[in-house]
Amino acid sequence: MPWQSLTLDVNAAEADALSDALLEQGAESVCVEDGDAGKETETPRYAEPLWEGSVAWRRNRLSVLLAQTMDPGTVVERAARAAGLAMPPTYTVGSVADDDWVRRTQSQFAPVSIGERLWIVPSWHQPPVPGAVLVRLDPGMAFGTGSHPTTRLALRFLAREIRGGERVLDYGCGSGILAIAAAKLGAARIDAVDLDPLALQATAENARTNEIVVNVCAPETLPAVEYDVVVANILSNPLILLAPLICERTRAGGRVALSGILEPQAAEVIAAYAPSVALSTADREDGWVLLGGGRQ
Repeated sequence: MPWQSLTLDVNAAEADALSDALLEQGAESVCVEDGDAGKETETPRYAEPLWEGSVAWRRNRLSVLLAQTMDPGTVVERAARAAGLAMPPTYTVGSVADDDWVRRTQSQFAPVSIGERLWIVPSWHQPPVPGAVLVRLDPGMAFGTGSHPTTRLALRFLAREIRGGERVLDYGCGSGILAIAAAKLGAARIDAVDLDPLALQATAENARTNEIVVNVCAPETLPAVEYDVVVANILSNPLILLAPLICERTRAGGRVALSGILEPQAAEVIAAYAPSVALSTADREDGWVLLGGGRQ
């Protein structure tokens, strides 16, 4: 059966909210591409204000799959309203067959190398390096396939820090990519938390695909335990609000890693954690930083 394909260009800061809204309006799938660089990217799941000169001014291209029976104008208008856009974006409409869409989508996702020992590999690819630590992950509705700098920063931290036997908390787990990577790298117990039920479902399914055990839960059911490593890839404002909880859940001497932070935001996040965790910039990529530090 042929499908309708919509192409929309929006500000990068609006892409994620609009993607979610399009899916809620019945879109079969939404692929987000970096409109400036022409490559696939992810947009973090929490919107933040724009400021001149920030990466938030970049353009993203959304490729949307709709059933033939759906009216594109109605879908885009309702999604734009739900996403808080001032007006619906312009779009073009095309038509693709099932197999063409699958090939087009799969071609955008190649294996991602994280350091020397970790790879994120879609199911339709063979392992690129024999004996490497593999996380099998296909693109889906939940944030996190390893293609965005914030995700890569957090993965590189885990690849450096996990030695085996740790208790790990992934707060704001999205697809579960960080939790699954921690398990594959040797962590003994992994708890994954998210506000979004779809993210919890995606994490549970991806954990089963990777044949590892992850305790998936909503924030209110998180076990009252302390962790050796706490990692959170969200954005600066939620991370600041979560500072008391994240610090409380990190054991004395344990490690905290925070991603989803633009370089100009780092000082404010560092200040929020300073009473308990001395954070500093541990890694950076494309204007994003990872803040890491030990619990005092």
